[in-house]
Amino acid sequence: MSDLKLVGLCGSLRKDSTNLMLLKEAGRVFDAAEFVIGDIDFPLYNEDVENGEGIPEKVQTLSEQIAAADAVILSTPEYNKGTSGAMKNALDWISRTKPNPWKDKPVAVLSASPGAQGAARAHSMLRTMLLPFFPRLIPGPEVMVGQVKSQFDDNGVLVNERGAELLAGLMDEVRRAVLQAKG
Repeated sequence: MSDLKLVGLCGSLRKDSTNLMLLKEAGRVFDAAEFVIGDIDFPLYNEDVENGEGIPEKVQTLSEQIAAADAVILSTPEYNKGTSGAMKNALDWISRTKPNPWKDKPVAVLSASPGAQGAARAHSMLRTMLLPFFPRLIPGPEVMVGQVKSQFDDNGVLVNERGAELLAGLMDEVRRAVLQAKG
């Protein structure tokens, strides 16, 4: 185990989400000293709310968790050929916090879906949506788990050999980026 802190965001709010399973598996493979799954169940972004009531406490908490983390992992399902509304909404809210918690932060993107392509379009869209925040986006290996219902055992371990290999490779790249950032 390391002394590193990792934060995960899951684009599905469903308690039995396969993206949540994938996110937890990534955290297990990374083996951080602390792994927190951030809560993105926020109200819809509305500038009137922000101007009237300020940044919601849950949003500020997540922004601070991201800022304090050594790296962040995001996992998204694909809804209607794109990333989930919950993930987009979370990114919109977090973008309103100061300072920018994403700047130069190592960030990895994962995706999972019941379809054969493993949410490839949502994966790509999420990577694009992160660019304005200037994270240190890890280019790969890309982890897009398709036909997800048969890819995990009863304990949530990714049993697809190729998928597990890609996930381990991605977590190695995240760790490498964190160590480079720490100098």
